[in-house]
Amino acid sequence: MAESTLAVPQGFRAAACSSGIKKSGKLDMALICADQPVECAGVFTTNKVVAAPVKLTESRVSHGLCQAIVINSGNANACTGEKGLKDAKYCGDLVAEALDIAPEFVAVASTGVIGVPLPMHCFDGHVSTLCRMLGNDQFDGVARAMMTTDAFPKMCGRTINLGGAEITILGLAKGAGMIHPDMATMLAFIMTDAALADGLLGDSLKKSVNASFNRITVDRDTSTNDMALLLASGASGNDTIAAGSADLEQFDRALDEVMLELAKMIARDGEGATKLVRIQIEGAGSDADALVAARSVATSQLVKTAFFGEDANWGRIIAAVGYAGIDMDPDQVSLSFDHVAMVENGLGLGPEQEAIASEVLKKSEFTVTVNLGSGDGSAYYYTSDLSYDYVKINAAYRT
Repeated sequence: MAESTLAVPQGFRAAACSSGIKKSGKLDMALICADQPVECAGVFTTNKVVAAPVKLTESRVSHGLCQAIVINSGNANACTGEKGLKDAKYCGDLVAEALDIAPEFVAVASTGVIGVPLPMHCFDGHVSTLCRMLGNDQFDGVARAMMTTDAFPKMCGRTINLGGAEITILGLAKGAGMIHPDMATMLAFIMTDAALADGLLGDSLKKSVNASFNRITVDRDTSTNDMALLLASGASGNDTIAAGSADLEQFDRALDEVMLELAKMIARDGEGATKLVRIQIEGAGSDADALVAARSVATSQLVKTAFFGEDANWGRIIAAVGYAGIDMDPDQVSLSFDHVAMVENGLGLGPEQEAIASEVLKKSEFTVTVNLGSGDGSAYYYTSDLSYDYVKINAAYRT
């Protein structure tokens, strides 16, 4: 969960405020700003319905530089046509004018209700205020301003010694529903003061995304507004990280840790969720097959409801692997909940083991391991349980 004591990378400031977009009066607008244009890489939604701010930001960061990100929650500015795109550009223009920077260096991100025009008066009245508020002690506020149905703000950081300097990585994310990204997550912004050689930032981000935000699901819904940006100021003074170097390996490990922890926070905070479950597939014919099987189990509504009911219904898990479309021999399958064996050679181990496994399911976090016994392939996926509250939250989302 968010901790305001996390170290902030050199060269970045932030601010957050309540602009009136949310009727509750909670924080709903934020700004992240670098002292100068910095290297930037991004990944974006794979949904064919793409929100206006995503279209704008993807175009702008394709040039590899960014200086500011203006964020709002409560309104997605999605399915809003040409007006939505003009409004997104206008939001960026307001920031650029207030900070006296080029508009093409301003990214725009939105999250919230789809199909409703942005209330532009909220931006007219508060962007300049945000710019005056900028400081290095307000990133917790940014994490809170990004929230929609989130139960808690999501922040994570790492500090490592690299290239003769102390390097800091700080990540912020939001997401609790419409989580099945296949690219990134709802919104994620990661900042570092490391200096990397040209072209490395995008590769590092994509690799980390594939091991984190692409390994979580809550409800199999991919948002129209998914966006993950990685910004590097180079302000730490480290020796530039080179391709293929030990320093790059160390940086990537730290980045992976930050992004995986953020991804797990999102899955843990799934709307109405009470459990975070790691689905671990072993013994598959390939890593690709293992990932397909893990995703099949993680997205099964029957599996997720069994988790909520604390029912060690291993048959639902085996069935989900079976319809995943990969090569497997059911007679070779074994399955366990944490370290409690439930299935060996495709057969259940009886009611006594099931009773022990049911105790595992009472925990808020556990692992289901399925070994297919047919190869060396392995993969993981994180999911949450599916509770009554998920239906309640989404039935009343716009009311």
